[in-house]
Amino acid sequence: MRNPARHATIALTLAALFGGASLMPQVASAAKHEDRVAMGKEVAWDRKTGNCLACHMMPGGNLPGDIGPPLIAMKARFPDRQKLFDQIYDATKKNPESRMPPFGKHKIISNADIDAIIDYLYTL
Repeated sequence: MRNPARHATIALTLAALFGGASLMPQVASAAKHEDRVAMGKEVAWDRKTGNCLACHMMPGGNLPGDIGPPLIAMKARFPDRQKLFDQIYDATKKNPESRMPPFGKHKIISNADIDAIIDYLYTL
């Protein structure tokens, strides 16, 4: 398993040693993004919060459901991040017959969690 904090520390140390101080904000930003991706995966896979695996197949997931579509190629399928946010926030707005819970509308998960889930989904 990757350790984003350790990688960021190493990168920042190397940047400081070799005069790459201008790279430090970029490295810190990349580490922060990796942390958000990890958090998004945790929320998505947690049975008490996102529980995406109950309905969707996701790479690396065990015992996925097949009610919803597989969560693959998400950035290509949802190039407009806001549309994916809206789908997770309240799928019934676009499709009143949707079986997907309105996670944001019913405050099952926060907007920040939805954003982190999207960061994770965009890696799939």
